[in-house]
Amino acid sequence: MHDAAPSSSSPRPEYSRAFRLRRAQNWLTLGTMYAAMYMGRYNFSFANATLSGQYGWSKTQVGAIISAATFIYGVSAIFNGPLADRIGGRKAMLVGAAGGTVFNLAFGLGAYLGFLGTGPLLLGYLATVWSLNMYFQSYSALALIKVNSGWFHIAERGVFSAIFGSMIQGGRALIYFIGPLLVATLPWPFVFFVPAAVMTLLGFFTFLWVRDSPDEAGLPALDTADASSGYTGQVDFKYVARVVFTNPVTLTIAAAEFCTGFVRHGFEQWFPRYMLEAQKLPLNSPIFQKGATGVVLAGIAGAFAAGFMSDLLFKARRPPVAFIGYVLQVVCMAIIWKAPSIELVIAAFVVNSFSISIVHSMLSGTSSMDFGGRKAAATAAGMFDGMQYVGGSVVGVGMGSLLDHFGWGAWGPSMIGFSLVGGLLMLTLWNARPKAHGGAGTSSVAPAAPPPAADASQASSGRQASSGH
Repeated sequence: MHDAAPSSSSPRPEYSRAFRLRRAQNWLTLGTMYAAMYMGRYNFSFANATLSGQYGWSKTQVGAIISAATFIYGVSAIFNGPLADRIGGRKAMLVGAAGGTVFNLAFGLGAYLGFLGTGPLLLGYLATVWSLNMYFQSYSALALIKVNSGWFHIAERGVFSAIFGSMIQGGRALIYFIGPLLVATLPWPFVFFVPAAVMTLLGFFTFLWVRDSPDEAGLPALDTADASSGYTGQVDFKYVARVVFTNPVTLTIAAAEFCTGFVRHGFEQWFPRYMLEAQKLPLNSPIFQKGATGVVLAGIAGAFAAGFMSDLLFKARRPPVAFIGYVLQVVCMAIIWKAPSIELVIAAFVVNSFSISIVHSMLSGTSSMDFGGRKAAATAAGMFDGMQYVGGSVVGVGMGSLLDHFGWGAWGPSMIGFSLVGGLLMLTLWNARPKAHGGAGTSSVAPAAPPPAADASQASSGRQASSGH
């Protein structure tokens, strides 16, 4: 079940200073844009309890919004992956940012549409609008991975995925910090209006500065030594379907990501409400703020730990690192289940965020580039991330109903089994690596460092590209 060819044997090329500067401009802008998209996605959890309090909705009813939107994200990511591969990551990100902005605004405006009342009409409106937001949100992960697959060699993707993971967590950190303040001091719609404004600003910078690949920025093309390396045929749906949808390795990763989605969204969509109701902590309390900060910082640390472990310790293999993340999730959920003290619960939250970030970074973030390759990266990301959100859709209505009937004591154990299954699936892929299109099933080797003359030419092209965009 393993793709052979240790592509990690392909050495990372030496880059000119101009290339590094232009690439930094590209990924800093793109990463910040995706962080803004995260603000417009995770803001809902801070309106969760407020919607119940203001409109008298049960956890199951609020969970219906989560389930509808998360399921739409998952299915959309799967189907939009080939589209993002076709139109390019830059355009896909701009489409996502525009839609995310519009539907965050529309969700907040629901509070002022009095003719909808406070019952099923309003609930249906909010569920529809939030689902449309998540449809457009699905473009963002595909776009991020599609663009990065053209700029980063396989031997450096783990570490750079960690850098992107930390930037993404920055968007999560910002909404975790301002979300409780906005809900506590302003009408709840502002927790949606503020992210819409941030997405608009970063969308403008993305339009100006982001390019899909080095050659589109006036630099020489880069051989990334992934599953697309050496392929010169037509890139159509038949190609991406063969690379992604019929590969036993990618299908196994997709199944594991379904499990990841149940745990990740079961935790992230409900933990603010858990702290409010089960631990009696107001969302603007210092203890909650410190805990939320710890959760975000742990997510950043998890991405970096995963990147360095996969690139250096496991030689560009991602499944062993994801396995470690799944094991940590089981331990953390068991502690939350027993809830021996508020201190241990918060510690488990922090470590669980660390472990979720490890798995997410390795599977959705890095494996999609490796096994999809530069030409099918968005399709692979769509399947992996899409299955994660399909799994996450279960924790809306399903988790809400579970909590309505059995209380918060059922929250932790409901997620343990999914982490166990994910870990077992990673064991079956322990030595899996992408296989390039080079001869005899071996990975093609990245080009050697350019000679001084070529480097000077590259530097000149890079300066022109940077000033022109």
